Amino acid sequence: MKRFVIAAVCALFVTAGLHAEILEQILVKVNGEFIAKTDLEKLQINAIRDRAGASNLTNADLGKAIAEVTPGIIVDAVDELLLLQRAKVIGISVTDEQFNGVLDSIKKDNKIDSDAAFQAALKDSGMTLAQLRKVLEKQIIIGQLRQREVTAHVDLTEEEEKAYYDAHTSEFASVPSVTLREIKVSVPADPRGVNAAAVDDAQKKAEDIRARLVKGEAFDKVAAEVSDAPSKSNGGLIGPVPKTELADDLAKVIASMKVGELTPVMPMGGGFEIFKLESAVESTTLPFDQARPQIADKLGGQRMDEAMNAYKKKLREQAIIEWKNDEIRKAYEAGVAEQDKHGN
Repeated sequence: MKRFVIAAVCALFVTAGLHAEILEQILVKVNGEFIAKTDLEKLQINAIRDRAGASNLTNADLGKAIAEVTPGIIVDAVDELLLLQRAKVIGISVTDEQFNGVLDSIKKDNKIDSDAAFQAALKDSGMTLAQLRKVLEKQIIIGQLRQREVTAHVDLTEEEEKAYYDAHTSEFASVPSVTLREIKVSVPADPRGVNAAAVDDAQKKAEDIRARLVKGEAFDKVAAEVSDAPSKSNGGLIGPVPKTELADDLAKVIASMKVGELTPVMPMGGGFEIFKLESAVESTTLPFDQARPQIADKLGGQRMDEAMNAYKKKLREQAIIEWKNDEIRKAYEAGVAEQDKHGN
């Protein structure tokens, strides 16, 4: 599939009547460094290959897909170049120790425990170690730049966190829920239709089981012995289940029950069931002090994204960008406009 998509996209660049300008070697110069046609094509191929159903695209579909992904791709490519240039100016680089540390983390996360397995993984991904290092070095450098010039200057005060909490209290409210145990007695399927005798037998069996529970037999043990529900392997335990997800009949019965009580035998899901209310949790709201980590993560992430976008916008404004291809320039401008529109 990967080869098909790559071949089809490459063929499209040559045969699908694209503007002649796209065949120019240099598409744009950014502070003297350039992005070439082949650089853009690789990015386009990767973006299209990652799309669902990429292997089934026609030439017309591929042309449309290329037009859709190019604005975002060229903006990201220019921004990456600007970030790497800025990192170089302030002396950020990657040491062998840093690279090896990141590489070890990748191996650990992917459960790669030998050099042979690592080489096989590289081959399967179509990359060499040198290519991987180039990719990782860019990520490390941009991460360090972000930390030094953006993250370090983003502050979030307690007053801002409290204001968010007061305005979004519902986000920190728990949903009323119950934890139940169940025993199910199924009615055997009959290809001839409903078998009244089988229904009566199943109901009587369920009533007899409930009688055993009322006499004091442990629900989990009885469930493990006789239940037809998948939960029998866990002693009939199900939940916590939001009350809003309970069947109406069950919700009405449980509403008047106390913890530890049993429901009557209830017709349900092709059989009869008995439920025990194990626990019930009403809606509660997390106090501000306990909600602060969640708020900090959410607001901090938003603030970081906003600050990083402003930082990249400033780099663009200060850069000398020389376009060698008018179609790609238009795609870039469309991509920037789209980002500005959505605050990305």
